Amino acid sequence: MAFAQRTATCGELRLSDVGREVTLNGWAHKVRDLGGVLFVDLRDRNGLIQLVLDPTVHQDLDTIRTESCLSVTGIVQARDDSVKNPRLPTGEIEIIVQSWQLLGPSKPLPFQLSDEEHMQQVNEELRVKHRYLDLRRPSMYQRLSVRASVIRRMRAFLDAERFVEIETPVLTRSTPGGARDYLVPHRLEPGLWYALPQSPQQYKQLLMVAGVERYYQIAKCFRDESSRADRQPEFTQLDIEMSFITQEDILSLIEAMTLSVMNGVIDEFSLDKEQATSFPRMTYDYAMQYYGCDKPDIRFGLPLFDISSLVTNSGFGVFKNAVEGGGAVKGVRYPGGSQLSRSEVGKLEEFCKGLGVKGLASVAVVAPGTENSIDLGDGRAAKANIARFFAIDELKAIFDQAGAEIGDLLCMVADVRDTCDAVLYRLRLEIGDRLGLRDPRKLAFLWVTDFPLVEWNADAGQWSSMHHPFTMPHEEDLPLMETDPKAIRAQAYDMVCNGYEVAGGSIRINDASIQARMFALLGINEETQQTQFGHLLEAFSYGAPPHGGIAPGIDRLIMLLTDTENIREVIAFPKLAGGGDPMMGAPSSVDSQQWAEMGLRRA
Repeated sequence: MAFAQRTATCGELRLSDVGREVTLNGWAHKVRDLGGVLFVDLRDRNGLIQLVLDPTVHQDLDTIRTESCLSVTGIVQARDDSVKNPRLPTGEIEIIVQSWQLLGPSKPLPFQLSDEEHMQQVNEELRVKHRYLDLRRPSMYQRLSVRASVIRRMRAFLDAERFVEIETPVLTRSTPGGARDYLVPHRLEPGLWYALPQSPQQYKQLLMVAGVERYYQIAKCFRDESSRADRQPEFTQLDIEMSFITQEDILSLIEAMTLSVMNGVIDEFSLDKEQATSFPRMTYDYAMQYYGCDKPDIRFGLPLFDISSLVTNSGFGVFKNAVEGGGAVKGVRYPGGSQLSRSEVGKLEEFCKGLGVKGLASVAVVAPGTENSIDLGDGRAAKANIARFFAIDELKAIFDQAGAEIGDLLCMVADVRDTCDAVLYRLRLEIGDRLGLRDPRKLAFLWVTDFPLVEWNADAGQWSSMHHPFTMPHEEDLPLMETDPKAIRAQAYDMVCNGYEVAGGSIRINDASIQARMFALLGINEETQQTQFGHLLEAFSYGAPPHGGIAPGIDRLIMLLTDTENIREVIAFPKLAGGGDPMMGAPSSVDSQQWAEMGLRRA
């Protein structure tokens, strides 16, 4: 089809272009027939501009429907002051159309693209099924543009730091541990399988043995696990590995790269974000003690407090019994919470019960003289049914430990420590949301370091890696591998932002004997070590350098930049929660000939 090609884009024209003849190509974003005149908002990827078509001049205007693809030629004209649109960069002008051509008609849409508020109500499966339409929305296109800019800036930064971009195989072998692999049958030898990589971990370590020294890759990774709001079965990460470095070298490099990339994109797109500035650090133990999780949101305070040692002799049996049973009593402060009604406090308790505890104990911090309160003699008073079970000195100690101020509500749970942490982590975020403390304009990065090397898997009855089995323990903890595994600290680190883990990495094991000890700790016998990892163990016997790396998750970084809580919104063609793609109809059945070629039989 011959058509008039654009001489300008829809978003670039301004008052200075008045009188200019232009040709535009794009889609009819909105069509408004106002009797004597047809107004069309034409959209391309650069923006919107209003077209004016006179029915006395043009025929067949009824064929122009929303989302029709058009080519138009016309004259740029200034709008009257009364009809200017200050919400659009092109809102001071319009195009008086001289000629137009319908390049691609559109049938009625499954959902209205021009109404962003309406799109919030559209069924997600319908949107993904018609993703080629959904992506036409300016908000969706901007997310793709932000994504492209992030990747471009990452490459530029690492290229300047003398990294080499190398592609590693997508067809590899299955290895034990971690999430389930996606498997691909080997046609030439039925019964043998490839696996799609959960990460390029072993390949990038072998590249360090090969002397590459500085590697990176924009890597597609695959994990056969249930999708969540921040996870997809296939995802993209920036994979990095370096030789002859320490943990400090990696953290410093990634801090610099992240600040350069994120702040550069904020400026480029004029995003409503504050510039990221610093990366505080905390150990895993500190994060668990004061935030109840290893990915704390530090945009606001309200650290957890632990009163276990203060209630061992209290008259409140729930607290005392929890501590005597090896558990803990921890809590979080709710500023202004003393004003909550009894029913509102009851809703908080139901929230906590839904997360696994039997109840929530609360004490309001009020001014002395408040009805039904206990005066502590220090300018504060306690108001709660449980307060009578504590001596005044005990209440003062609890208030001091919590940093309690008049107006606060102290929310406390008693259970095994892991349960206390898991519930209070969520309750702290709930309080932060209620008080508007989780400012979406802030990007609060931090490093969490010194993770445990292993954790006990009660279902399997053995130790499993906290990160992965190639992580180097702290050198001083190596003697504990056979005697006290739970006390071993890993040279592992996570980059966290606004409560999301956005990157994880570690210094790697580069000694075959230490790697073998690690495998043994994880219950992998020598025969399996050789079968599954013999190539890696042998490589380590040929002068393997000290090395380490990290893998920032690109999808999650884009989520943070674009204020999106669902990872599917920043991926061009995502999978739904069950792993399906309704647009392509995947996964799908295959015909009998393909089954036979693979040497497979139907179950």
